[in-house]
Amino acid sequence: MVPTNSFSSQQISNPETMSLSIENEALSPLGSDLKYDGYGIFLVVSSVLFALYLALHAKKNLKSLCRRGSYVVVSYYALLWLVTLLNLAWSSLQAWQCSHGKGVAWNLLSLFTASSMLCLEISLIAFLLNDNHTNGMEALAHSFIASGIIVFVDTLLKAIYVFGFGVPLFNRYVERAHTIKWSLWIVHKLLLAAAYGFILFAHFSKWREKLPPRPAFYNYVAVMFVLSVISLLSCGLAGIGIGLGNWLYDLTVLCYHSLYLPFLYITFLADFFQEEDFLLDTAYYSEMKDAGFFDADWE
Repeated sequence: MVPTNSFSSQQISNPETMSLSIENEALSPLGSDLKYDGYGIFLVVSSVLFALYLALHAKKNLKSLCRRGSYVVVSYYALLWLVTLLNLAWSSLQAWQCSHGKGVAWNLLSLFTASSMLCLEISLIAFLLNDNHTNGMEALAHSFIASGIIVFVDTLLKAIYVFGFGVPLFNRYVERAHTIKWSLWIVHKLLLAAAYGFILFAHFSKWREKLPPRPAFYNYVAVMFVLSVISLLSCGLAGIGIGLGNWLYDLTVLCYHSLYLPFLYITFLADFFQEEDFLLDTAYYSEMKDAGFFDADWE
C-alpha cells in the first residue's frame, strides 16, 4: 500500500485553487455591489429619462429643424443624440468594470463615451467664442476642427495609457491609490478648469466685448468651472490616498454623466425649439385675427 503524500497533492492543486479564489474574491463582491448600488441606479435612471425625453420630442424637433434649416443646430442636435446613446450604454453597462473578460470592452466604451462628451463640450465653447467673428458655418467648421484635434490627442494619450500600460483610468474599483491614473486625471481636469477660468476672467476684463453677450453662456461656463475645480480637488485627494477624494470624484462623475447633457440641452438648444413654437403660435394668431375670429372681442 503506497502512502499518499497529502502535501504534494495540495502543492499541485493549490496554485489553481488560489488563483480561482483570488479572482472570485476580486470580482464577485465588487460586481454585486456595482450592480445594486445607488450610483449605478441613478446613472441608468437619469440617462434613460433624458433619452426618453429626446425621443418624445424628436418628431417636433426634427420638424423645427427642417423648417428653419439651421445647420449649426442640426449638427449639435445630432451630436447630442450620439452622445446620449453612448452615455446610456455606458451607464447601463457599469458591471463590465468588474466582469471577467469585459475589461477591454469596458475601456473602449468608456473611451468613446468620454471622447464624445469632451468633443461636444469643447466644440460648443469654441463655436460660441467664434460666434461674434465669423458666420455660422465658418464658426462651426473652426470649432469642430479645433475640438477634433484636441479630442484626438486626448483620446490617443488615454488609449496608450489604458491599453499600452494597463492604467485603470476608467475603473472605479481600484483599492490602492494609483498614482499614474490620478496624475492623468489631474492634468485633464486642470486644463478644463483653466479654460473655463480664463473665459470667466475675460468676462470681467477689457476683452469682454470679444465674448458672446449671452447670460446663459456665462452661467454655463461658471457651472462647468466649479465642476472642474471640484473634480481637480477630488483627483488630488484620491492621488494621495485620501478616501474622501474617491467619494468626491465619484460624485462629480455621477453629476457629469447624469446632468451635463440635460443641462446643455436646456441652456442652448431648448430655446431654439421653444422659439419655433412661439413663432408658430404668433403666426396662427395672426391668421386667426386676419380671418376675423377676434372681432367679437371688440363689440
